[in-house]
Amino acid sequence: MINTPSATRGMVTAPHHLAAQSGLAVLRDGGDAIEAMVAAAATIAVVYPHMNGIGGDGFWIVSRPGQAPVAIDACGPAAAAATPEAYADRSAIPSRGPGAALTVPGTIGGWQTALQLSGGQTPLARLLADAIGYAGHGVPVTAGQAELGRAKLAELRDVPGFAPVFLADSRVPAPGDRFRQPALAETLARLAETGLDDFYRGQIARALAADLAAAGSPLTADDLAAYTAQQRTPLSVRLDGARAYNMPPPTQGLAQLMILGLFDRIQPKAADDFAFVHRLVEATKQAFLVRNAEVRDPAAMAQPADAFLESGYLDALAGRIDPARALAWERPGQVGDTIWMGAIDQDGTAVSFIQSLYWEFGSGVVSPETGVLLQNRGASFSLDPANNNRLAPGRKPFHTLVPGYAEFDDGRRLVYGTMGGEGQPQTMGAVFARYARCGQGLQEAITAPRWLLGRTWGAESTTLKLESRFDRALIDQLRAAGHAVEVLEPFSNTMGHAGAVVRHPDGSLDGASDPRSDGGVAAW
Repeated sequence: MINTPSATRGMVTAPHHLAAQSGLAVLRDGGDAIEAMVAAAATIAVVYPHMNGIGGDGFWIVSRPGQAPVAIDACGPAAAAATPEAYADRSAIPSRGPGAALTVPGTIGGWQTALQLSGGQTPLARLLADAIGYAGHGVPVTAGQAELGRAKLAELRDVPGFAPVFLADSRVPAPGDRFRQPALAETLARLAETGLDDFYRGQIARALAADLAAAGSPLTADDLAAYTAQQRTPLSVRLDGARAYNMPPPTQGLAQLMILGLFDRIQPKAADDFAFVHRLVEATKQAFLVRNAEVRDPAAMAQPADAFLESGYLDALAGRIDPARALAWERPGQVGDTIWMGAIDQDGTAVSFIQSLYWEFGSGVVSPETGVLLQNRGASFSLDPANNNRLAPGRKPFHTLVPGYAEFDDGRRLVYGTMGGEGQPQTMGAVFARYARCGQGLQEAITAPRWLLGRTWGAESTTLKLESRFDRALIDQLRAAGHAVEVLEPFSNTMGHAGAVVRHPDGSLDGASDPRSDGGVAAW
């Protein structure tokens, strides 16, 4: 899979083919890229429930012709009752169960804020129609959902609300089995009828809060009612021939832009040789050191994130990178399960979007009345009072989610991204460098073998993981340079599910989806 699909009137890429088709259908009906993305987001929340859902968080970067890009922060804060004292009998916040469901789900608020930016007039009922149908009628279970369901069954089976939705006769559904979510279908149908605000301040909010209280979650109706997604100014960094954008904290968007900025100062001439991989990995280490020390809820940061993107600061960090030797690396990483999707319409509105439950199946807690599966993003908080990401009521947790966007001096505009926790900024750096610096096509850049430094979903080690399709001589060179290399299967899900869409100055579109996913590019 190396040929890049092209089109002229609109394009959507997603890690599940049904989501891409939902977005395209809205474009063909006259909707814009923002409306198409809401439709795709609703569908993928239904058909890829192990990776994302309306009980999670989301982030957007929206670019409209002639206007500055806008970021939408749809990250929910910790509940008012989620205090360190409430977890005093624990050494850490639980990763599953009601105690893990402690942050407000922000993604629906993000849809709501995004639609306020839209120039389209497509009814909400039309945008949610596919998702309602798939939830009620059912969809075939993907191999990924079945595999992760089996792998995580022991820790999810007894979580309130999980088994009635995600198990059939006490077993994990097999790939291809019909998977229905009737309660979620009713919730989506009500949102289509009454509006998205119902999720936070209406009947759905009341039902969700009641179920969470019964399960033992600290989230309340007051927490839901107080939530609104925020429009923000994205971070950006000037590169050779382009300006790249990403989300500000509490996401690791800063790290992704730092990787690009550092690599721009030390870039080699060829893709996928020792210099290319080694230098991107070493740029990642420098960026992650800053991320780990500095990035958290922006209200609690000691200095603004854009200070770390100043040219002089990046020059100094680049000088620390040894072109021949690896910096020792045993730092803890971040895990996470996510989806990324991109869309560009015929008028040039571009959307980079990411939506997540944090771990696979999130907290595992499902509200019986609404069918909403709650995220466990709050499990990333620390109970250590000295930790930068310590728990406090109303505080936003650190996020791995990073939707990428770039504007090139020649007029090209690129949306790109991936799932994969710790791997997101690394994969995005590799895809951008292969496309923008080494001249590879978008699909070739995404299909090419990848690496990941540190942890991601399904992995505990902090090694440098490489797909086995890399040349053996390169792997040996990396080991000799001091990298702790671990070789994985040829197309490993550990490397995430990447995608990209680029619009050229003449209005033509190129797109790509990841062969490691269940996705595709839908276009006309």
